[in-house]
Amino acid sequence: MQNKLKIINDPVHGFIKIPHEILFDIIEHPYFQRLRRIGQTGLLNLIFPGATHTRFHHALGAMHLMFTAIETLRQKGVKISEEEEKGAMLAILMHDIGHGPFSHALESMLMDDWHHENLSLLLMNRLNVEFNGELSVAIEMFQGKYHRKFFNQLISSQLDVDRLDYLKRDSFFTGVSEGNINTQRIVSMMNVCEEGELVIDAKGIYSIENFLTARMFMYWQVYYHKTSALAEFLLVKILERAKYLVSQGLHLEATENLNYFLHRGKSAATDEDIERFTQLDDNDIIQAMKSWQNSDDFILSYWCQCVIQRNLPKTIISSHAFKREFIEEKIKKANEFFGIDNGDELVHEIKRKLLPYDTEKQPIYLLQKNGEKIRMEESQDQLLSGLMINKTTRYILTFPRDIPNIIS
Repeated sequence: MQNKLKIINDPVHGFIKIPHEILFDIIEHPYFQRLRRIGQTGLLNLIFPGATHTRFHHALGAMHLMFTAIETLRQKGVKISEEEEKGAMLAILMHDIGHGPFSHALESMLMDDWHHENLSLLLMNRLNVEFNGELSVAIEMFQGKYHRKFFNQLISSQLDVDRLDYLKRDSFFTGVSEGNINTQRIVSMMNVCEEGELVIDAKGIYSIENFLTARMFMYWQVYYHKTSALAEFLLVKILERAKYLVSQGLHLEATENLNYFLHRGKSAATDEDIERFTQLDDNDIIQAMKSWQNSDDFILSYWCQCVIQRNLPKTIISSHAFKREFIEEKIKKANEFFGIDNGDELVHEIKRKLLPYDTEKQPIYLLQKNGEKIRMEESQDQLLSGLMINKTTRYILTFPRDIPNIIS
């Protein structure tokens, strides 16, 4: 009989235990193995060459942190059954199982605004049938419907194990040390209050503030870096353009499954959609872009060359929206330079917004020594939380690098 209680060596957390056989069975399943072929950070490796880690890595790391959090809470006297432990670990292991190629960028393009969480739930329900209902508790927790609230919060909240893993992991692989958080310290400060909600021991406030600032830096320095935002935008534009050209009767070289989605009209997801979606990964998109570099359509070939040859368009970033005349001037220059009349397809304003700490949506609570809980931003000890409750917006203008520069 096969030993399924394996240990995995992870570069971020060290050794990761698989304490239940069902976890191993899910990891071995083709739906989950597909995550090995889906990058965690899309095209970020065009900017940070080390960022080639996958969703597979991240899911295992999040599962490990869930296991550690459960052990911590047990030590603090929180009763957690083996069934609940299994459910929570399965839920976080599968939380990204519905991610499409290049993650968030292509969700809406391929599946008409089918958010990856809807797809994850759909795939979990399919797996639950396959595994005779063993995933029922996990599905309840994933949906945020489990009767003990702290489990739902560990899976999805402003301080969940998903965020703890991706921040530490993305910081590690990009080499951006500002995002490096002390996950062990944060997990060790977790607790459950009388109402059954997840709270942080008051003395852990600075670790949490550090986590929130690290997340803010990672967004502006990495995820919303102007070239990262551009690369993600280009992916969406490439598929949008490909779908449009196919609808006009143009033949585009693509793998069978990608071709299916390029031709697919707007409708609710069918069984065939789901089956084909689980066959798609980053390789389908990369192969298509390599081929489309030679497309007769100037816009499609231009964008694909930008990505594949990493000759990216120029970007300028501002805290204010760009003036219409400035954008029009760029469009005019693009038309003149390339001898085209649809230069507006090559000039775009991209907008990025960030609210580092949302006090309305599941605020973070601190547990005082006297057993009372208070909101973190109301604590007398807080240094930074009060500064992180404001939204920041940045505008990024992208236009072809080749066109003569003009100053705004």
